[in-house]
Amino acid sequence: MIYKEKTVCFTGHRLLKENQDILFSTVYNTVELLIKDGYLYFCTGGARGFDALAAEVVLCLKAKYPNIHLILVLPFQNHYEHEKTWNNTEIEQLETHKNKASRVIYTQEAYSRGCYYKRDRQLVDHSSVCIAYQYKNSGGTAYTTKYAIENGLKVINIK
Repeated sequence: MIYKEKTVCFTGHRLLKENQDILFSTVYNTVELLIKDGYLYFCTGGARGFDALAAEVVLCLKAKYPNIHLILVLPFQNHYEHEKTWNNTEIEQLETHKNKASRVIYTQEAYSRGCYYKRDRQLVDHSSVCIAYQYKNSGGTAYTTKYAIENGLKVINIK
């Protein structure tokens, strides 16, 4: 897919409990430090909440560092239709991210049981650093953070 040693993935909850301006700033500063350390590829899973915020950060930093790339790794086409909790603003934001991303990857064509975990594993398998926003020990974020640790990634939990 891309250069693992220069790749960062994001994982985080859909519900953001912190002030979003402060969280954005924290992610921005963390990503900028990684860019200065030579990281070029930033992969997010296209979910609402933290994934969307992370994508916004990367796109914002791309104006300052045009050599970086946003890579979207999505579970399947139009995954927001399956979740039913997306609003029009969130769908439009995802479409904007897809249009501005350097690359959009679908891990499979349609929904099936376990497809979100498959997407999460792909994010981790192609990265050397994982930026997490994890405040609870259950769900997809906890699964992905644990998988990242088990696979030797440096995990930065910004929570």
